[in-house]
Amino acid sequence: MDGLNVSIAFFFLVVGVCQVLRWLSKRFLSPGTHGCLAREFAGSFQLSMSCLELRMLMEIGPWGGGFGLDVVLTLLFLLSAVHGASLDGASANPTVSLQEFLLLESSLAATAAKLLAQGAGTGTGWAVTRLYWSWELTQLHFIQNLIAPECSSSIRASLPHAAFVEGSCSFLFHLVLLKVRQSHPLGRVPALAATVTFLTYTAGPFTGAFFNPALATATTFHCSGSSFWDYIQVYWLGPLAGMLAALLLFQGNIPRLFQKNLLYSHKSKYKVPKAKVPAQAEGDKPQRKGKGGKSNSEPRA
Repeated sequence: MDGLNVSIAFFFLVVGVCQVLRWLSKRFLSPGTHGCLAREFAGSFQLSMSCLELRMLMEIGPWGGGFGLDVVLTLLFLLSAVHGASLDGASANPTVSLQEFLLLESSLAATAAKLLAQGAGTGTGWAVTRLYWSWELTQLHFIQNLIAPECSSSIRASLPHAAFVEGSCSFLFHLVLLKVRQSHPLGRVPALAATVTFLTYTAGPFTGAFFNPALATATTFHCSGSSFWDYIQVYWLGPLAGMLAALLLFQGNIPRLFQKNLLYSHKSKYKVPKAKVPAQAEGDKPQRKGKGGKSNSEPRA
């Protein structure tokens, strides 16, 4: 279990370093630069390093570390909760940034800056994690270094099936995200962490359950066994299609593309009762009143 303890210490160190980066960027950078670049870079850097170390534990731990899948899934839930609470509003996920753009919550320039920062943060996290593994602090890292050059593709199903799995994971994740994004963090963070854990457990054996194109690019695109176009279809087009389907189902429209609601009517479900007009007695005729409220039928002198 020494290897597991080292990995847990690594997780704490990564989160701590990224928190320092966020604090420094808030202090010394302008709000626009911090929001579009520094925050997304730090979030993607944190997510990339944590994910790579966790996947190493998931693949090697059961036979090389002496702990089961339940330990790794517990760590995944806790890490997802920590990420959700500490990312400071960053998405660290290209599909989430594109969703914000389609919802008119982000401009084209800001979205492009976020995507670039996410790519840079994820790539930097991958490089730093590989350097950390090269130190071989534990037996698990030693094994990881041995098998890293011969890594195989995470796609363990037919191409249409794999793309459908990643698209379905993205669909469910974004549907939950759209539902809880305005909720209090005490409810939002555990809900998203539970969703990520469930999707990883169910879809992991087929595609690795990334539903994050930037993370998948850094983690598995360099592995042999699948072509670059296969990776693009599964880990980019699949999650993008899932995000669009979730947005359309939740909103009924895609505000950036069209405003007409295709699924839901805006009519109120409550009927307003109409005012009843009292019926006039038979033979009664409406009498016009003159000035002062007197009836015109008053006899004249």
